[in-house]
Amino acid sequence: MYAEILEGAYDLHVHTGPDVSPRKLDDLDMAERLRKIGMKGFGIKSHYFCTAERARLVKKLYPDINPLGAVCLNYPTGGINPAAVEMAARDGAKIVWMPTFDAANELDYLLNQGSYGELPPWAKVQLELNQQGKGQAGISILEDGKLTKSTLDVLDIVAQHRLILATGHLSKTEIFALVKAAKEQQVKNIVITHPTFSSVNLSKEEQKELAELGAYLEQCFGVITPVYGIDWDGLYETIQYVGPAHCILSSDLGQVNNPYPDEGMITFVQNLLENGFTKAEIKKMTVENTTMLAEG
Repeated sequence: MYAEILEGAYDLHVHTGPDVSPRKLDDLDMAERLRKIGMKGFGIKSHYFCTAERARLVKKLYPDINPLGAVCLNYPTGGINPAAVEMAARDGAKIVWMPTFDAANELDYLLNQGSYGELPPWAKVQLELNQQGKGQAGISILEDGKLTKSTLDVLDIVAQHRLILATGHLSKTEIFALVKAAKEQQVKNIVITHPTFSSVNLSKEEQKELAELGAYLEQCFGVITPVYGIDWDGLYETIQYVGPAHCILSSDLGQVNNPYPDEGMITFVQNLLENGFTKAEIKKMTVENTTMLAEG
């Protein structure tokens, strides 16, 4: 019953293997699982490497599934690196994430603000690098309060290739500056990455303001189990306030100790249905909005 609502949906935020950290499943496992419940595709997220080539191989083996390659602008891909984005786009990537574990905002939270009750896999790697003296200064997209030239160049490439721009683990100030500039530079598809996540921590009012600027708010199962910044009741309230028309649902799963991404999405649907959301509202967030982003 709940899986039926996901027919034709995309999960745009999945941590499949092979990757630096161990994963619960690989790209091919994910494609097989989605095929069984009728979902259409998934975004392959690695914090470290471009996944466009992986997506192309999955598509060859599972032509009825639409895997989306991506690039995440951390130090392993050169940081805010327009050349990496250009080559990712030419290789078929669809999603560009701004810095995540290397974001100045994330490093400040991880190292200076008490960190997380349960460390995400990338955080364990980051702390290990810092202990070995291999850490680097956090990446910011702002310099003297203005977006850097490399960030603006990335936005031009995103617009040209009609990619999805995702905000990663940037700070609130950076997110608002990025979204406003992206709209000015004709970027059509903007996603605010897990806005309730501990280090991002956007209020429902801030999320609604970003929605009014044209961005989609990505509400993730993976911030609930384990709890990173919000609980279920808080998430229900946030989605209702922002409006399902402006939200997408993603799993943000693939970690070894968490449910499989498709299981998380089914639980997500069940919990929403049992707490005041209609099938139409859920399909808006899981099928309609994600399809527009993935195929637009």
